[in-house]
This record gives sequence, structure tokens and C-alpha cells, in this order.
Amino acid sequence: MTTTPDTTAIAKRLDELWTSRGPVVMGIVNTTPDSFSDGGLFLTPDAAVAEGERHIEAGARIIDIGGESTRPGADEVDAAEECRRVVPVIRELRERHPSVLLSIDTTKVAVAENALSAGADIVNDVSAAAEPGMLELVAARGAAIVLMHRRGTTKTMQLDTRYDHLVAEVHGWLGERAAAAVAAGIPRDRVWLDPGIGFGKDDAGNLSLLAALPDLAASGHPVVVGPSRKSFIGRLAQASVEDRLGGTLAALIPSIAMDRVVVRVHDTRPAVQFLHLGRLIAESAA
Repeated sequence: MTTTPDTTAIAKRLDELWTSRGPVVMGIVNTTPDSFSDGGLFLTPDAAVAEGERHIEAGARIIDIGGESTRPGADEVDAAEECRRVVPVIRELRERHPSVLLSIDTTKVAVAENALSAGADIVNDVSAAAEPGMLELVAARGAAIVLMHRRGTTKTMQLDTRYDHLVAEVHGWLGERAAAAVAAGIPRDRVWLDPGIGFGKDDAGNLSLLAALPDLAASGHPVVVGPSRKSFIGRLAQASVEDRLGGTLAALIPSIAMDRVVVRVHDTRPAVQFLHLGRLIAESAA
């Protein structure tokens, strides 16, 4: 069963997100058996809801729920199965936490529609709304959208990571997708841009895009960054998936002094603490 989302409530939650300065933490909840870091841990709705609540208690302002892995090489999941995994979680978290922003991590219009009807406020689309109708759906529902840069698909994105001018190409492409979103009727401040760390980039490219986050923010759109536990940290720091917290926090350094930036992480409590203290240090030196 679907319902029409309360666009006034969505607008209120989205507007209140930017009333305080500094980065906002988005906690990750994967309801998948094959995600690279936590696949299989939150397969039942009860487990996924509990993980979402752990993020909220630790200081996350947004919970991002995904039902299909986007790791390199991952298999696609059909829309019905994806909805089965995520919709009950979104519905329960919305009922329990009416003021928390909920995000659906999907590239499918059908999944986004069901998730928005269940209480989601944001569509986090790693394909930057490649499927026709996604932008129009988000506009009609009064939601926000995250447009991420990814070259290719989950099966092909790491096969060719060469660019002539990486940062300029990624930022330019995101600018084009943002313009399309605004033209479809999504307000500019509800179009969020993600450079796609780890999606079709090599290690040097990931570092360059992290360093260039303030330049992406100069576009006027909110920015999302998701380096959490990713393989480039493992290669550069020679660390296993379970031992990448330090590298993840280091990758958040460029966002410390930024406003209207969302950091997407698995480990909310240390990220909140790191960003808070980093902001205080930065402001004390200003």
C-alpha cells in the first residue's frame, strides 16, 4: 500500500537540516547480502531499523537505506526485491522518528516512488537519475535528490579510470545533471551533488576529488561525500575493511570547514566527534 507523502513535512525537515553550520552526518543502513563492508548484517527489518536507530542516537541527521549493493561488480536486484528490503524499514523509521531525514539509495523510479510513499525525503541516486522519470518524480513529491558521478555501471565502472582532467570533467558533468534536475522542477537547494568517490576513479583521482570538495560546493548546491571504508583507503593505508576508520576520518578533513555538506558514513559516532572537534579547531584559528 502506498500513500501520498506530506510535502509540507518533507520541506520542514529539509529546511531545518541547514539551520546549523558544519557538516551533517548521514548514517548508512544496507539491507543487502552483498555490500562490501556490512553485507548480510541487516537483512531483517528489525535489524535494519535497529541499525538506523543506532545512527540516530549517535548523532546522524539523515539515515540512508539501501536495498541493492553498488560496490564494483555487484549484481543488479529487481525492483520488487529492492522494495521488499527497504520499504518496511523506511516506514518503521518514519513512524518512530518523524523529524529525522530518511534517504532511499536507489537508481530505480519504482523503488523511489514506493520509498517516498513510505516516508523517505531524499532519493540518493548513484546513476544521477539516469532512469527516465526520476527527476520528475522527485520534483512532484517535494523531495531532494543526490546526483552522483559514476562512469559506467557497477560491473564496468572500474575498468577504465582514466580522465584527461578529472576534477573539471566530474564537476562539469554534475553541473549538467544539476541543471536538468532544476529544469525538471526540483528547487536548487534540494539538488545535492556527490563526486562519486570510488566510482570509476583511481586512488589519485579519489584524493583529487576529496581535495576539490570546496570547489564543488562553489556551484551553490549542497555536497555529499561518501568515502567510508572504501577500497582506496585500504590500498593507500594497507588496511582491511574492518580497519579503515582512521582513513575514513582523514578523508573527511576537506569537509570540516564547509557548510551544507553531508558526509555518508558507516561509523557515525566517531565521525560526529571528529567533525565537531575539527570545526572548533578551524574556527578558533580563523
